[in-house]
Amino acid sequence: MNEKLLQYLWNFKIFTIYNFKDLKGNPIEILDYGTWNTDSGPDFLMAKIKINNIILAGNIELHVKSSDWIFHNHSKDPNYQNIILHVVYQNDADIEEFKNKNIPTLELRNHIDQSIYGKYEKLLKETQFIPCEDLFNPDKIQIDFYEESLLKKLEEKSSELEKDLEIHKNNYEAVLFHSLAYSFGLKVNANLFKQIAESIDFTVFGKIRQNKTQLESLLFGISGWLEKPEDEQMKIWKREFDFLKAKFGISDLVIRPKFLRLRPPNFPTIRLSQLADLYHQHQNLFSKIINAKNSDELMEIFSNTKASEYWDNHFNFGKISPVDQLKIVSKDFIELIILNTVLPLKYHYHKNHHEEIADEILTFYRQISAEKNSIVDGWKNSGLKVKTALQTQSLIYHYKNYCTAKNCLNCSIGFKILKEDNHV
Repeated sequence: MNEKLLQYLWNFKIFTIYNFKDLKGNPIEILDYGTWNTDSGPDFLMAKIKINNIILAGNIELHVKSSDWIFHNHSKDPNYQNIILHVVYQNDADIEEFKNKNIPTLELRNHIDQSIYGKYEKLLKETQFIPCEDLFNPDKIQIDFYEESLLKKLEEKSSELEKDLEIHKNNYEAVLFHSLAYSFGLKVNANLFKQIAESIDFTVFGKIRQNKTQLESLLFGISGWLEKPEDEQMKIWKREFDFLKAKFGISDLVIRPKFLRLRPPNFPTIRLSQLADLYHQHQNLFSKIINAKNSDELMEIFSNTKASEYWDNHFNFGKISPVDQLKIVSKDFIELIILNTVLPLKYHYHKNHHEEIADEILTFYRQISAEKNSIVDGWKNSGLKVKTALQTQSLIYHYKNYCTAKNCLNCSIGFKILKEDNHV
């Protein structure tokens, strides 16, 4: 058994027995197994369990042996403070802090078929991008789900936005801010950036948006970066943050973004500064987005967004970079924000105001060039000619909802392949 296999089994819920109990014999109901985290931090995020008639929400950490918690020094890492369940293959040691905090431990040794390891090794040898890769011929099988899949994706995003709007009392400006923060965080810091944004009363952010230094100081301070100023600019940000904390009663909550596996232009320091600049430049950002008539107008809104002057020769605090240049957002990054944040919100807003918007939104997607990522590359390598973001957004949605789940019987490509084979 190894930790990667254990994570795999947990993620896909592959067990012989699902009647889980902790080490004390208390039944554990897994309401949500969580989202598999491939970056630093707990293995599964945003999970939910029920034990002793109490529902707990938080993160889950997996280990082959209980003692690995100690060997990995998780106790000293603030990223592991919100653990609600410790899942292990074998319990070989009692963890004192789990006892003190009443955090249950689940041992899976008797819940797993011992022959599974050999099967897993065979799965690892699979190299196909999609299950039907050897059968899929785009010259014979025309893809006809582009618009349908994209509209499904927009509807799913619309449902998520509706929940956020309910929480924030139908404040579209606030929800836009939270959604943009999520996008600026990219994959590694998306959830953390959104947490930072949601920790700020948006009325406070609105009151200080004319002062870019204060906007930055608020975002940097909540990120825990101003505790020990290393240069004069950091001292200025710290003074402003201390002032804002006192004036607006901002909590002591610290949410620390990650730098691991990020290229310097995507460091959270740069992206948060750019987010501050965007709101400093546009006092009526939401209205501009909603009233934009085409993708060029949307691109124009974000085109001059850049990090503050301090970041011209910095990527991190107190460390001067040998490269001195403006940290302005790239065209690719702007398009990513428009595709994943702006257009879904625009779609939801007009739909909620009973305005026919589907065709117009699809036109926006057609006007933006195809995205560049590993999933799109996979489709291209399969022989597809991909030119627009409407195609890439649809193909990404299809890949995640059908191909990775091997849901071939409900896939239009799979149906056509099966139908074609029946006539052979």
